[in-house]
Amino acid sequence: MGEDETSAGEQAIPSRGSGPGGDPEPAREGRIRAWLTHRPTGWSALVPVIAVGAGLLFATSGATARGTDLRAESADLPGIIKEGTRENEQASKRVEGLRTDIDRLTREAAPGSKRLRELDTRATAVADDAGLTPATGEAVTVSLDDAHLDADEIPNGFTVNDVIVHQQDVQGVVNALWRGGAEAMQIMDQRVISTSAVRCVGNTLILQGRVYSPPFTITAIGNPDELQEALDEDPAVEIFRQYVDAVGLGYEVTVDEEQELPAFSGRTRLEHARAMPDGG
Repeated sequence: MGEDETSAGEQAIPSRGSGPGGDPEPAREGRIRAWLTHRPTGWSALVPVIAVGAGLLFATSGATARGTDLRAESADLPGIIKEGTRENEQASKRVEGLRTDIDRLTREAAPGSKRLRELDTRATAVADDAGLTPATGEAVTVSLDDAHLDADEIPNGFTVNDVIVHQQDVQGVVNALWRGGAEAMQIMDQRVISTSAVRCVGNTLILQGRVYSPPFTITAIGNPDELQEALDEDPAVEIFRQYVDAVGLGYEVTVDEEQELPAFSGRTRLEHARAMPDGG
């Protein structure tokens, strides 16, 4: 057997794309080209999965939104604060109503006795000191307001922060009035007690869950002369009055012969406290 011969039963391997006579095989070539062009890939397998996942996300978003905007404009900080203020006001009214019902039911259910009357008298005295009952008397009211200036009207050497009322300004007036012998105090329309906190966000005041805009008013019942003297001598108030002259902040003190302040209606339990070091 020569080198050009093949053994019995064996066939020569034809060249790619040609038949026994060397002529092209169009049908076979077309099938090979189609397979090479349209053969499946990993991406083609993932496309249906991605489409199904996107459909599920759209369906879930639509069911959650229920026709509303999931990214509503009211979901910003001012909107959240205003919504929280409304909820706090409603909750305060409900608490006040429940307290009234409890007091009425207690009086109706408890039998009269000397011991109970003594306890009631002591509770009433504590309630007065704690600000849980209305207060009436001569009063001094201090009003603090922003300077109504445009940006180009601010005097040289001062900034926007210098023409608005800050937390320390309100706190300075409150502290001065307490030192002046105030018997009861109110900020805006709320009675304040020993656990009340004055906080500001920008040029707004947050007090016990409610938000207020300037002018801010602080009213204190007590001896008018002593209260005004305490204001005049307080360093923080004196600094504020210097800015009144420099940039036009609002500062006004008025005296009323008789003023009635409402009772405090919020929570009186102290939840968070920290001991201060000596001299703190």
